[in-house]
Amino acid sequence: MNVFIAAAGSVLETERVVSFTLLQLLCILAGARLCGGVARKLGQPRVVGEIVGGLLLGPSLFGRLFPAQFEFVFHSTPGLPLVILSQIGLTLLMFQIGLEFDFSHLRERQNRRAMISISAVGIAVPFALGWWLGDVSHAALAPDIQPLGYRLFLAVALSITAIPILGRIMVELGISRTRLGAIAITAAALDDVTGWTLLALVSALTMAQFSAPDFFLKVGLLVAYFLFNLFVTRPLLRRLLDRYPPVNGQLPHDILALLLGVIFVSGLITFYLGVFVIFGGFIIGVLLHDRPEVVAAWKRSVAPFVTVFFLPIFFTFTGLRTNVNALDTPALWGWCALLIGAATVGKFVGCAAAARWHGLSWPESGCIGIMMNTRALMELIVINVGYELGVIPPSVFTMLVLMAIFSTVVTSPCLRGWLARMGHRTDLRPDV
Repeated sequence: MNVFIAAAGSVLETERVVSFTLLQLLCILAGARLCGGVARKLGQPRVVGEIVGGLLLGPSLFGRLFPAQFEFVFHSTPGLPLVILSQIGLTLLMFQIGLEFDFSHLRERQNRRAMISISAVGIAVPFALGWWLGDVSHAALAPDIQPLGYRLFLAVALSITAIPILGRIMVELGISRTRLGAIAITAAALDDVTGWTLLALVSALTMAQFSAPDFFLKVGLLVAYFLFNLFVTRPLLRRLLDRYPPVNGQLPHDILALLLGVIFVSGLITFYLGVFVIFGGFIIGVLLHDRPEVVAAWKRSVAPFVTVFFLPIFFTFTGLRTNVNALDTPALWGWCALLIGAATVGKFVGCAAAARWHGLSWPESGCIGIMMNTRALMELIVINVGYELGVIPPSVFTMLVLMAIFSTVVTSPCLRGWLARMGHRTDLRPDV
């Protein structure tokens, strides 16, 4: 009898968790589509509205205006299901980012000097400003956090450029195939390579507790794992995909299941090697980036579900960690303004100056600076990694979220203004 009662109670608790998870997902999907639609009407990419929607569903607005309802929706049960879904979605998204990475930009000779200079300055100047800001703000904002880890993550956070969002904005504004677009997307691609490498190294250093021997061991194992994938996993996947190619633009179900399995196994391996699961997904995506039929099939079969379902969960999960109301003093808002200013100046001024040095006009250089300042989703990934590792305190996490939103929101209107000076039409293209 006691066993039966315990089993019935377990079933009821499971049903309770499932019901509240479904309620949370309904709120998240509705908020994402609504805010994304509003963003489109305001001339912004849909992802900007989804990021803002995730923030609004958190304690910053929903929790502040309707605390009882917020607690009921998001805190009636443990938030573990939402955490798990967000991390699975992020792993698939990182695979998708790696899959869509176009390394051909890195081989183009045209404007190579300008591209390399813009990319180098776009990393070095923000990184230096982030390191300086981490040094001067540590005592005030993160006194209980290891100083080196705090400075490094702040420096990496300011260095990021969000190439997926930048690419989408460029397509919408019709400049993706122009000389200006080629230089910007190539420089951003190099920034992404450097940025993800820095993030992996800093994560490994932090998880090694800043021990040099442990750090170099983790890095060595990661390099060995990447080389194994490059010379063993990649040929096997290519041979398999040659034998079972996509049919009518769709991956065969068995191949899709196998591919998902490889992504998850890679995530497990990178976790046990000392960095986050999401890096495993990214590595597998990079291995297959040069298979256009696979990229097209993934975009057609899986990418819409990742974008519509999993991505808003990640944004809302970030929003639940972000409490703008915690910045409740003029000093904290001052630090926030300084952080946003340093991030913006580092990217815009540095990249624009490098572009001008290589002969681009001032309007073209301004466009380069604006585009390289776009951060959005990639920034959120970086700061969530820093938050999980405990090297970014909640107040700085909130500031960095606001910086990611600001840098992305200003991109489209500022870019349209500069492009108009050049006589380029900037009608926003339709969205799905």
